[in-house]
Amino acid sequence: MAEARRQLAEVGAGALSLRAVARELGMASSAMYRYFASREELLTALIDEAYDALGDTAEAAAKSSDRAFVRWQAVCRAIRSWALEHPQEYALIYGSPVPGYTAPEVTLAPGSRIGLLLGSLLADAQSAGELTPPDGPTLPRAVALEIRPLAQIAMPGVPLPTAAQGVLAWAQIFGQINFELFGRFDGLLADPAVLFDHAIVSMTKELGIGPARASRV
Repeated sequence: MAEARRQLAEVGAGALSLRAVARELGMASSAMYRYFASREELLTALIDEAYDALGDTAEAAAKSSDRAFVRWQAVCRAIRSWALEHPQEYALIYGSPVPGYTAPEVTLAPGSRIGLLLGSLLADAQSAGELTPPDGPTLPRAVALEIRPLAQIAMPGVPLPTAAQGVLAWAQIFGQINFELFGRFDGLLADPAVLFDHAIVSMTKELGIGPARASRV
């Protein structure tokens, strides 16, 4: 796995092969099949490993405080930091699909960890009285129907307008990281971290995450 990760950084996922990994390890190519039945199985192992490493990092950051708006921002920063420190692994799970490879269902659980974590942060904020319903137009019925099943799974108890905003924030987090990591900000921003920090602070406001409301007597 360590050699596969090294080659992933060197040649990219599309050119990764069991034969090349075996050659670098001084093994017969046939010996690799005792560990992985195919290149696709090796890629799946790398994908699961990357999702779990990112999930572990984000979940550790979520324990940094008991205040929802601090936890949200800590998780977002941890996701970005991991992506910048592991660009090839990040590209494997959030970049362009690997030609000829279709991820199996076994990747769904590790791949869902970040989304479920962000949803749980909103659910915790709702339970703690730190979530204010957003002001704005009524959520369109079509959007409510689309969001409701996801909200029931990942954000129980969170009002649908906030759940919809949470999905938008989830997409924005990774969209902004992708722009930075894949060079879309090159020549435009001197320090993308400044814009990222502004974005995640803005997200907490748009989501209605703030200090706990005083309890009524």
